[in-house]
Amino acid sequence: MSANTTTRRPVPSGSSRVAAPDRRKQYRRRARIADALVTALWASGAAAAALFLATGGAAKFGTAADAVTSLGIVTGLIGTDFVLVMIVLAARIPVIDRTVGHDRAIAVHRSLGKPALYLLLAHGLLLLVGYGMSSGFNPIAEIGPMLAIPDMPLAFVGLGLLIVVVITSLVAVRRKFSYEGWHIVHLLSYVAVLVAVPHQLSVGGILAAGSVERVYWIALYVLAFGSIATYRFAEPVISTFRHRLRVSRVETVAPGVVSIHFSGRNLRSLESAGGQFFVWRFWTGRTWWHSHPISLSSVPTDASARITVRDLGTGSSAISSVRPGTRVSFEGPYGMFTDAGRTAPKLAIVVAGIGITPVRAFLEDSRVRPGETTILLRASTQDETYLWNEISELAAKKGARLYTMVGKRARSGPGWMPQPDASRGVTLKSVFPDLADSDLYICGPTAWLDLVENDARRAGIPEHQLHTERFDW
Repeated sequence: MSANTTTRRPVPSGSSRVAAPDRRKQYRRRARIADALVTALWASGAAAAALFLATGGAAKFGTAADAVTSLGIVTGLIGTDFVLVMIVLAARIPVIDRTVGHDRAIAVHRSLGKPALYLLLAHGLLLLVGYGMSSGFNPIAEIGPMLAIPDMPLAFVGLGLLIVVVITSLVAVRRKFSYEGWHIVHLLSYVAVLVAVPHQLSVGGILAAGSVERVYWIALYVLAFGSIATYRFAEPVISTFRHRLRVSRVETVAPGVVSIHFSGRNLRSLESAGGQFFVWRFWTGRTWWHSHPISLSSVPTDASARITVRDLGTGSSAISSVRPGTRVSFEGPYGMFTDAGRTAPKLAIVVAGIGITPVRAFLEDSRVRPGETTILLRASTQDETYLWNEISELAAKKGARLYTMVGKRARSGPGWMPQPDASRGVTLKSVFPDLADSDLYICGPTAWLDLVENDARRAGIPEHQLHTERFDW
């Protein structure tokens, strides 16, 4: 395989185990569930406001002061509802993960952060103005009397914590944190919600004991924090003890890249699919406090599993040197970057760098007929061709076409490919002539992936046929 070249493998014969109509049927079923989840998301916010209005709130708009105060209450209820929805989306509930995928659930989770914060800020401001109008004080002077109300200081603390969480979630700020450091800060969102509970249940009689509103809000809190307790804490602990995972071997793949092999018990019962990821924690003095979202790089057997890790920072460097026998705890499996997400008759794969890891497991687990799959492997140098030999063997076994591109990114033309290929007029559609009838799976560095994804959209590929796996958080 020479630099800046494109190679092609022969295509043997065989048969497929899954028909395209079955995939489309599965997609439609997932789409209906996803639509129901989105509807429930927005309906919960509407229900929060509707219950307030239906249980006497509608009569509290008689004066300008009452109207401002009531609007403040409504914004607070909807904002709190959005925060609870965010917690549910981050809980990694299996039905949500299997339907919309972890990446999309977290994208929606993040998109609600700013609206929730703005609503809660409006809640505080409108209440200050409304109370000030009622008492004749200016809003600033009203802060003192408000803080004298029992549980109100906790509400201010909760709002302050939520502001910190939202600010640290901004991309420009988030990049300044390590994953673990940011994760610890993000746990403040749970504290922010919990410290505001007494305020919500006791102030103003809005959620009076025995009322439908009170039952609704308690149910929301139970759903949100029950989901976190179940799927982020209890279930991972139970799975870790049940499967007794340990490091069995660490294999050097390339400079700065290792494959970590695990031994365990009954691993097939996890029902993980090729392309999914787990969140791993290695119990050594240097690594126990770090959790690592890393994809499988091969399909597990009943007694073994494997991940492949590139040294991209302090955390990944530390786990690259773990010793055999190290105990490992985990959460997962997660993600929709699997064969189950397919809807089209053809399969196209574009992968770069360490993005090869989920693609290698995905290809091993995929159910395809010969000639159905086309794979493009991308690397900047020959040193970055991690696991390409394994992909080549799988491609031959599956009857897939395999192309490779090696070289620095082009300065003109499609920026995700080497300059010689871009200068020759190579395009995504020339590599994948059946792109419109293909599911396109893309994995690699985020900036590079965005270029390929934009190119695919310009080529007209339907959104539901576009599948990406990003290595950011």
